[in-house]
Amino acid sequence: MSDPDFDFVVIGGGSAGYAGASTAAALGLKTAVIEGGREVGGLCILRGCMPSKTLLESGHRAEAIRRAGEFGLHAEYLGADGGAIRARKRRLIGEFAEYRAGQLASGRFEFIRGHAEFRDPHTIEVRLLGGGTRRISARAFLIATGSHLQWLDIPGLREVGCWSSDEALDAETIPASVIVLGGGAIALEAASYYAGIGSRVTIIQRGPRVLREMDEDVTDALTGALEERGITVFRGTALSHVSRDGDLKTVHFTQGAESRSVQAHEIFYALGRQPATESLTLENAGVAVERGRILASPAQQCGAPHLFAAGDVCSPHEVVHIAVQQGEIAARNAARVIGRIDGELEQIDYRLKLFAVFTLPQVAAVGLTEQECAALQKTVGVATYPFADHGKSLVHGEPHGFVKLIVDRASREILGAACIGPEASELIHEIVVAMHFRATAGDLAKVPHYHPTLSEIWTYPAEELALASSGEVLSESAS
Repeated sequence: MSDPDFDFVVIGGGSAGYAGASTAAALGLKTAVIEGGREVGGLCILRGCMPSKTLLESGHRAEAIRRAGEFGLHAEYLGADGGAIRARKRRLIGEFAEYRAGQLASGRFEFIRGHAEFRDPHTIEVRLLGGGTRRISARAFLIATGSHLQWLDIPGLREVGCWSSDEALDAETIPASVIVLGGGAIALEAASYYAGIGSRVTIIQRGPRVLREMDEDVTDALTGALEERGITVFRGTALSHVSRDGDLKTVHFTQGAESRSVQAHEIFYALGRQPATESLTLENAGVAVERGRILASPAQQCGAPHLFAAGDVCSPHEVVHIAVQQGEIAARNAARVIGRIDGELEQIDYRLKLFAVFTLPQVAAVGLTEQECAALQKTVGVATYPFADHGKSLVHGEPHGFVKLIVDRASREILGAACIGPEASELIHEIVVAMHFRATAGDLAKVPHYHPTLSEIWTYPAEELALASSGEVLSESAS
């Protein structure tokens, strides 16, 4: 290709796109970023990770106030100021978004505001936000346009109205009661926030359990903890229709052979997201797509060797740190494809994949689950230890949940772990580090842990698995 406008063009200015552009610029590639959103920053900053965790902090602190009596304290929860919660969220998110906007406009690459469409594998046409169009050619492209809500056709829902995460995260009012449709991370975090702040919450999950990507013992423990907090959870349902009765909204559904209905002041819709690929005319570039999702190889290539994808638009794991890693790998591989650096193409490794849900209690996991090990025909040893028998968690007043280690039965190398309980999203990182160095249960058991700490709970399942001989593993899992 002769004299293209750029070496590397990124379509999408979120976490994956910025990571790819920053890496490419550092490698000396002439780079541009195309971003068509009304706001700059990406899903995580604007309408995902950061605003949701800001609200959750308010909800969980409200719950702590209500529990003050357990700790011998005189305190009374007098309710929440929805406007003040929103104001704090807007201030923090505004600062995060402003920082990202500054990074995008730093001059290390050209930042173009508009919507891109492929004309051929090396050319896009950008409909500029200020009007007009611009045709751009490049040696390589990274598609990182993220995802948007997937709206299911539920009779009556559009007419009655509901909140998605976009509306809920910027709402000034706090509904007295909320029905949450869905059982994924977004749904459960919303339920935890509203329950903490004082709303009556009902979860309606279509599948047999929440968080289907995690093992059943973990999800059952979470469901039990949420129900103990007063959240009603319906599982194994089929949504029928939605109606209105005065100020209340009613969701009608079946559970088994029984018809049910639940009323609340608001409905929170969290039934999934889908890749944002509709307007890119990917067929003109020969990009492989299946049900809207770009099919990317482990090298993040998605068709011709110079075409790459990263983040929610292609990833099997919709989490930010993986999107960032994918974007960086795509940029380095693009530099190799166009001959700017040497070496074999890198491939993404999901061995250390992380997942966390910031409910109360929190849930987190790394590596393989038991159900994944069974699917891969791996024979493993499993050991758990409950927070209800752990001194520091009892001091915290947080006895719910347990930690779980999964090891290869023969070598005792740690293959995965899960944690449901206090600060699970922090505690899981000890196992991430251990797995990074391919540690065995015995290696982890030898690491000194200060007493009393939450983190020392990992030593108990580690010791159990390290001491057991191959025929003495307390709990085994195999295909």
